[in-house]
Amino acid sequence: MSTSLRRRAAARPKAVEAASLGLLFAVTVGGVVLARAVTPEPPPVWPGVALAAVACAAQHWQRGRPLHVLAATALCTTAQGALGYFMTPLLMAPLLTAQYFTAVRTPRRTTWNSALAATTCVALTGVFLPSFLHSLIIAVVNPAAWILLFAAFGSYIRVRREYAVARAEHADRRREEEARHRVIQERMRIARELHDVVAHHMTLADAQAGAAKHLARTHPDKAFEIIDKLPDTTAAALRELKATVGLLRQDTDPADDLAPAPGLRQLPDLVDSCSAAGLEVTVTVEGRQHPLPPVLDLTAYRIVQEALTNVTKHAATRTAQVRLGYARHYLTLTITNDTATGHPVAAPGSHGGFGLLTMRERATSAGGTLHAGHRPQGGFQVACTLPLDRHIDSDTDSRVTSPDESPAT
Repeated sequence: MSTSLRRRAAARPKAVEAASLGLLFAVTVGGVVLARAVTPEPPPVWPGVALAAVACAAQHWQRGRPLHVLAATALCTTAQGALGYFMTPLLMAPLLTAQYFTAVRTPRRTTWNSALAATTCVALTGVFLPSFLHSLIIAVVNPAAWILLFAAFGSYIRVRREYAVARAEHADRRREEEARHRVIQERMRIARELHDVVAHHMTLADAQAGAAKHLARTHPDKAFEIIDKLPDTTAAALRELKATVGLLRQDTDPADDLAPAPGLRQLPDLVDSCSAAGLEVTVTVEGRQHPLPPVLDLTAYRIVQEALTNVTKHAATRTAQVRLGYARHYLTLTITNDTATGHPVAAPGSHGGFGLLTMRERATSAGGTLHAGHRPQGGFQVACTLPLDRHIDSDTDSRVTSPDESPAT
């Protein structure tokens, strides 16, 4: 049926129902005429037509009372058999239609119980019909098979509809879960950015303020020099915080004022800010340095930033070494804090927090690995490997090793 015909049919349900019932009555009357033609002793025609009309008219209540309609059509068909009519599919059309809709609209147990009851009524009529005692297959098996066939077909349609509904509900739940997962991932990503920005700059500002307080009496010149650099640290924190929160703006907002995401190109500025807080950082580059994809560049920068923040907060010594190793397919980051003899270092995260957890999540999301822990010779080291080519073994992507560590801020 074309789309236009379906639209017209949906707009005129009563006309469609009347036409369907008229067509069903015409088919059933044809079955009455055919049954009289093949019966050795033709039964009266008008009782058969009247019973056909009653059976077809009962279809009007098919949607609300399928079992009642099936019972009425079964009685009409049984009465036609008792009058001597041959049970052909045309004559049984109202009964078969009622059986089909009963199977579609009722549970399986009800469907087959009703089908067996209707089959029994029609079969008993064939058994006691004198005209067809010589052929039980025609008189009993044939009508019973048609009833059971339509019951099976209706059950199949019902199962298909239930399966389609279940698939649609499953698809809806899956879409909702995927949307919820994307929201959670975006919230985690923004949380990581906010944590890195706030933790790093506030830690440097706290270190600078502490150093200025310590030197205020003995070396006031150095204290004022540190205080002069303190606004730069807080201003950098505000700039990065504004850029990160800008990710939450509406799609219609202009984005021209958003600065590009930080990367390893800002590493010298990061080293200078750490130096202002009293941390001496040495950067070593191995291999041929080349531009990185934006996401990987940001990940590498944030891992170095968080590692240096941990050194500033927790380490006993004020030195750190950063090594960048560029290979063909991988970028390795190693941030090391050496411990002077007799001066133990505090493990990053010994006071609780999310520093190491954040670094691990960043490395995993980029398809890399991260190891953080104490060195045998003393100190603490963060080693990270990030793939430059994401077409690598998924098992390698998801492997993260982190023994002997606790979360850090």
